[in-house]
Amino acid sequence: MCDQTFLAITFGPCDNCSQNKPLMNIYLKNEPINYCSLCVELMACQGLAKGETIHTLKAESETLKTKLEEERAKLHDVELHQVAEKIEALGQFVMKTRRTLKGHGNKVLCVDWCRDKRRIVSSSQDGKVIVWDAYTTNKEHAVTMPCTWVMACAYAPSGCAVACGGLDNKCSVYPLSLDKNENLAAKKKSVAMHTNYLSSCSFTNSDMQILTSSGDGTCALWDVESGQLLQSFHGHSADVLSLNLAPSETGNTFVSGGCDKKANVWDMRSGQNVQSFETHESDINSVKYYPSGDAFATGSDDATCRLYDLRADREVAIYSKESIIFGASSVDFSLSGRLLFAGYNDYTINVWDVLKGTRVAILFGHENRVSTVRVSPDGTAFCSGSWDNTLRIWA
Repeated sequence: MCDQTFLAITFGPCDNCSQNKPLMNIYLKNEPINYCSLCVELMACQGLAKGETIHTLKAESETLKTKLEEERAKLHDVELHQVAEKIEALGQFVMKTRRTLKGHGNKVLCVDWCRDKRRIVSSSQDGKVIVWDAYTTNKEHAVTMPCTWVMACAYAPSGCAVACGGLDNKCSVYPLSLDKNENLAAKKKSVAMHTNYLSSCSFTNSDMQILTSSGDGTCALWDVESGQLLQSFHGHSADVLSLNLAPSETGNTFVSGGCDKKANVWDMRSGQNVQSFETHESDINSVKYYPSGDAFATGSDDATCRLYDLRADREVAIYSKESIIFGASSVDFSLSGRLLFAGYNDYTINVWDVLKGTRVAILFGHENRVSTVRVSPDGTAFCSGSWDNTLRIWA
């Protein structure tokens, strides 16, 4: 049963018993089948050895998890902040809102920078995707999607296209041109199709492939030109909320986080889950690789951000304070990796010293929860999007 992923529940004839019942759309060896809950349970029991039950297998699974954590603990010799004690503390620095981008009619849900370090794409609950000039605050393009809650958007590496999607379960790619009056909707290309909402999307190192994550519990790699599914990634047991591609030019791994409290690292070539981390106490809303690619950070509804080292195969730092009781919705690193920017549901952005684990600044300005933070490609500024319908450029 390890190669199955439970997806959205629908109603119809069961592929096994043919009765009209609520169905679980599951994957078996990457092939979708629709079984009712009774047939799923019977199928699960078919491969059991004598004396085995679902209950005993669950107990064995928990025992193995405990043993894995014990083995990880044996390698745990020192905390990151202890190693960093001799490093000089960060001096005071001031970051202010330099630009405010207004134009969305509802909550801003996602933001991404173009590699030209000037343009930004944003998506919103108002169903619109807007391309902005961050210097002048002008809107360069605006697309109205067929659905509200456009939860994901991404700039293509070339800067010549944007991808977006949300409650329509699709990932659509829009080519951008210099003609601002051109009807972009007419050139839309539907690339990816999930069985539940699209939560995140990211181009790989070219415009030709795109990674997506979804509320159906899966991630997938697609060919942009043909719309063909190249690889699917099954391993989360609940909605996948975020993904991030490894920063190396030959990046063949990515990390995903979801409602099952897990952060999984995947090999894009094999589709295999190569590392998994489960120390958060609630949904993981955001994942972001450290600039070197050797670690990644997470932001969670449990009001903490955490740093996981891939070489040590364990969590190495927790960024939290007793006074922070609201969830972290989005995280991103400074270009050097010394700072971690985290947007929270209490309308603030907290800036953490990654090495020492201390908070070095709190940024105020938004009037509702901060849904997304993204550092510019040159590291000189970062953009935040909020449920107050605005984007802010900080530097």
